[in-house]
Amino acid sequence: MSWAAPDDIFFSTSLAAYLDKKLLVLLRDGRKLMGLLRSFDQFANAVLEEAYERVIVGNLYCDIPLGLYIIRGENVVLIGELDVDKEELPAQMVQVPEAEIKRAQKAEKEEMLLKGTMRKRMEFLDLD
Repeated sequence: MSWAAPDDIFFSTSLAAYLDKKLLVLLRDGRKLMGLLRSFDQFANAVLEEAYERVIVGNLYCDIPLGLYIIRGENVVLIGELDVDKEELPAQMVQVPEAEIKRAQKAEKEEMLLKGTMRKRMEFLDLD
C-alpha cells in the first residue's frame, strides 16, 4: 500500500480543495447554508465558519447568521464553491429582516397545506 505524498493530498480528497473557501451547502431538509469551510472528515461532516442560512421565499430573502456551524455529513445533498467576486442573487431579489421572512415562510407553508388538502378532497373527481 502506498501513502499519498503531502502534495497529493488535495487530489485524494475532494473536499480538501474547498478548505478556507466560501461554500454553499444544500441540506436534505432544503435549507441552504453558506460559510467558509474550515474542516471536514471522511463522513463529509463539515465545519463552516461565519455560516449563515439563506432563506428565500418568492422574491424575498434573508441571511440568518449562524456563526460557527457543524453539519452532519448524512444531511448534505450538495456542496459547491461560491465565487466571491460575483453577485449571488438576481437583481429582483429583495433582502428583508428575519421576522418578515419567517412570516412569508409561514404563509407559504399554509398555502401549500391548503393546496394539499384541496387535492385530497377532489381525488374522487379523477381529473386525470
